[in-house]
Amino acid sequence: MRRFVMVLALVAVVATTFAIPTEAEDMKNKRNPVVVMETSMGTMEIELYKDEAPITVQNFEWYVKHASYDGLIFHRVIGNFMIQGGGFTEDLEKMAGNKAIENEATNKLSNDKYTIAMARTGVVHSATNQFFINNKDNSSLNHRDTSQSGFGYCVFGKVISGQDVVDKISKVETTTKSGMNDVPVEPVFIEACYMKKDDKSSESEKSSE
Repeated sequence: MRRFVMVLALVAVVATTFAIPTEAEDMKNKRNPVVVMETSMGTMEIELYKDEAPITVQNFEWYVKHASYDGLIFHRVIGNFMIQGGGFTEDLEKMAGNKAIENEATNKLSNDKYTIAMARTGVVHSATNQFFINNKDNSSLNHRDTSQSGFGYCVFGKVISGQDVVDKISKVETTTKSGMNDVPVEPVFIEACYMKKDDKSSESEKSSE
């Protein structure tokens, strides 16, 4: 009898050790990629929503991993609206992007304060390398319908650290330069942009993949 009890106890230990994770535990352990963006006004970290916007996140990560944003500026800043970057040098030379991607604005993510979304032209599926960070809740940019005017702008992540940096950038003085409006008088640089290493040490690393 005593031996039987010991066997049962051993089975219980093994079952506990190799227990199948619950859905809640899976969600808790699930990690989204994070991008570190070092700017001339401070550093921010941006969590990317890879499940909700897979095409957009893959596209953004490509530019990050190829250092395409390093040295560029936030070329368009509108207080109480958004800050936009990823497409121009200090001299306002436009950087060519890759092939335009599908607009995933139908993912039901809202253009809330501190979220990051893809910038585009009036053409729905025209986003390439430029992005913007909302510095207020901009519900007018959300998906409403499939028309050109109602399709909206795809949110694919959110600033989770360094939100004060977004606030500081949004308050800089702007001017008109080279035919472009809302250009910061003093350039705001993206000094470096790279993937944050996903481990317990929370260290960051640059990648040239």
